[in-house]
Amino acid sequence: MLRPANSPFQWRVRGVRRYIRMENKKENMETMRAYKFRIYPDTKRQAAIDNSILMSQRLYNKLLEKTIEVHKSNPSSKISQRTVNRFLNEIIKEDKTYLQLYAHIRVDIRNRLLKTYQDFFRRCQQKRSGAKIKAGFPRYKSKDKFNSITHIENNGSFRIEKGRLRVSRIGTMRIEQHRNIVGNVKTMTIKREGREYYAIFTAEQIITPPKINDTNPVGIDMGLNNFIALSDGQAIQKPKFLKKREKRIARWQRIVARRQKGSNRRDKAKFRLHEEWKGVTNQSNDFVHKLSDKLVSGGFTSFAVEALHIDNMLKNHRLAQSIHNASWNRFIQMLSYKAESAGMKVIKVDPRDTSKECSNCDNIQDMPLSVREYNCGRCGMRLDRDINASINILKRATLGQRGSHAQGEIVRPQQEAAFKELRTYPANAGEANDL
Repeated sequence: MLRPANSPFQWRVRGVRRYIRMENKKENMETMRAYKFRIYPDTKRQAAIDNSILMSQRLYNKLLEKTIEVHKSNPSSKISQRTVNRFLNEIIKEDKTYLQLYAHIRVDIRNRLLKTYQDFFRRCQQKRSGAKIKAGFPRYKSKDKFNSITHIENNGSFRIEKGRLRVSRIGTMRIEQHRNIVGNVKTMTIKREGREYYAIFTAEQIITPPKINDTNPVGIDMGLNNFIALSDGQAIQKPKFLKKREKRIARWQRIVARRQKGSNRRDKAKFRLHEEWKGVTNQSNDFVHKLSDKLVSGGFTSFAVEALHIDNMLKNHRLAQSIHNASWNRFIQMLSYKAESAGMKVIKVDPRDTSKECSNCDNIQDMPLSVREYNCGRCGMRLDRDINASINILKRATLGQRGSHAQGEIVRPQQEAAFKELRTYPANAGEANDL
């Protein structure tokens, strides 16, 4: 029997379909991924890219100059988008050469400046609330600090065809696309690193992470002696990439300091110094990529880490360089997005007294950095300092739930084998291909 078009039955069907769509949307997750490819522009295209970056740097500084004048005349006023747009139009009317920049690049320069002021006003508010931080007023960008241009929208101004990248007002150039881009491309950035050029694409992806029961959580303590210590008793050390290159880095730093500013010889020395630092960065990123992959595929179901305040820790000048080179934030970032794609969680807990608290009886006692073993004065427990901290981190994240390695269970052999490679990680590891 046929039912009327607007019968209650059809309204119920529509409601069920709407509910199903909403549930499917909940299961799916939108995420942004970056893809970095090496590009090889010829001499003409290099000059076009360099000129665009130079003009962008000058336009940014001119916008900043005008906004500083407004801020000095009225410090209580905030810099709005409307104000910056007015200044941008005034600068273009005064100098028509800035019209050579693609419109989206000019909009990106405006957005960079607005973001800088937003961060400045946010820090001012935090300082008024009692936080001991520097406000950090926006500063002019030097040529060395401004090295990229961004197309903020994929409207046909760039595309890849037959192994070549075409960019409006720059031209075509060879691109080494070592993997396919998954998802809808949103933005494209051309970045200059030393004498090399890269194209970075951001793509929006819709993924459906698998549903995983949280039956095997693990706590992770990050330190300087051990890069990470797991609550199941494993400790991973990071090779000292910087220490093996520090003599060459120091040598080229001295050479750069002796060379005359603005000379070609100084530029060449700066390039060699950049190459030394780039080698350290590539090795560190490669190690952190592989370590985060091993953790996500190592049989764990969730990860508990400390919510570290790196900026405050860097105030300790004796440990600042070691903390900076440890790349803790980079490791947490990689672990978070990989775990999220695999249906796992990364839980951040309060780091206060995780090293001073006994994981067995909750006793808190002083622990100088030089003491590497926790010896509890109440219950007599003796345990490695970092392992003890990782167990406390896991307890704070799981609220004492059972079934974790923190309760003394035996580490599974397959997990132990997975980390064996990282314990003997070569110091001359190659670059990471993924971002």
